[in-house]
Amino acid sequence: MTQEQTDVLIIGAGPAGAVAAGLLRKQGRQVLILEREQFPRFSIGESLLPQSMEFIEAAGMLQAVVEAGFQYKNGAAFACGEQHTQFDFRDKYSPGWGTTYQVQRARFDQVLAMQAARMGAEVRYRHEVLAVDVTGQRPRVEVRDQDGHTHGISANFLLDASGFGRVLPRLLDLEYPSAFPQRSALFTHVQDNIPAGSGFDRDKILITVHPQHCDVWYWTIPFSDGRCSQGVVARPEFLAQYPGCDTQRLRALVGEAPGLRRLLKESAWDTPARSITGYSANVKSLWGKGFALLGNAGEFLDPVFSSGVTIAFKSASLAANCLQRQAQGAPVDWESDYARPLQAGVNTFRVFVESWYAGGFQKVIFHAKSSPEIRRMIASILAGYVWDTGNPYVAEPRRRLSVLEQLCCG
Repeated sequence: MTQEQTDVLIIGAGPAGAVAAGLLRKQGRQVLILEREQFPRFSIGESLLPQSMEFIEAAGMLQAVVEAGFQYKNGAAFACGEQHTQFDFRDKYSPGWGTTYQVQRARFDQVLAMQAARMGAEVRYRHEVLAVDVTGQRPRVEVRDQDGHTHGISANFLLDASGFGRVLPRLLDLEYPSAFPQRSALFTHVQDNIPAGSGFDRDKILITVHPQHCDVWYWTIPFSDGRCSQGVVARPEFLAQYPGCDTQRLRALVGEAPGLRRLLKESAWDTPARSITGYSANVKSLWGKGFALLGNAGEFLDPVFSSGVTIAFKSASLAANCLQRQAQGAPVDWESDYARPLQAGVNTFRVFVESWYAGGFQKVIFHAKSSPEIRRMIASILAGYVWDTGNPYVAEPRRRLSVLEQLCCG
């Protein structure tokens, strides 16, 4: 079996892998990306958070993203029956970007990967990692290319940005059961035909709560071409009550939310729906000898606050910083310099996700007399600024949110 060498080997050309490659190329590092699929390819996780823009800009990819013409996004709207509220991310507590985009991931991921290639990273599509060995001086992988041939690659460092493929967690037995209850999602893209006078704000993602079940919710993500991503999230046993194909089940569930049903009454359901189950995941460690896990390859919570891509970008940024310091001869502790800082933001998201499904955070966001200052702090969380410890709801998320829930329920 032939062998080759590289400096940094990245598994996966999605957002985490592409941004990591861009950051590393700006350091002058040699980067090789192996991607199992052929781009463009479908993916969900289509509503970005403003915090993401900082990492896109730092990676040298901002102009490419802006010029791609994606749907502008400035906030999030929430609905449950007759209750409606919205958060404008430009009016937030934390400094930084207040706007971003809602993207078809097939195009968005391709834009980032192409930019990484333009910056000098080598991207090989339809290359699958079959095995990995991290016991030697340098990590080594066995790869199968698009023609079915296998060969080996050794690298100075290995970054797993394989997302739900979770290559290293599987091959190195790092997978750990998530504490989150198992949930499923049904989703599709539709030609939405939402009339201009409907009150629907295409500059915001719409999150709709099922009128009878607070742990069942829908996303409606508008795109710039008149289409939108429509999905629903619920426990698998709840979705199992609905007969038919995934499209029929999704349409039946949309019909149970009156506001959403009215909004989509003229929509053309022209794309078969898909489903995913048990997407929440965790690992024993986010790093090891010669490797680190980025984004969803390490941990995925839940799609409710669109946190996945932001966490992926943050992990890429932290890892690139650690690798730069290592190259400069500085000591790097991957637990304290990478895993803990990344996990701190993930844990903030976790508190709000848990509260959402328990119903407490829903009472907070729909509360009629909420404090403008607190709403700005909450807007920062929803905009992805979960690493800004100057925000009291980041510094002490569980205690602060618990007190707020009690006040809103009183």
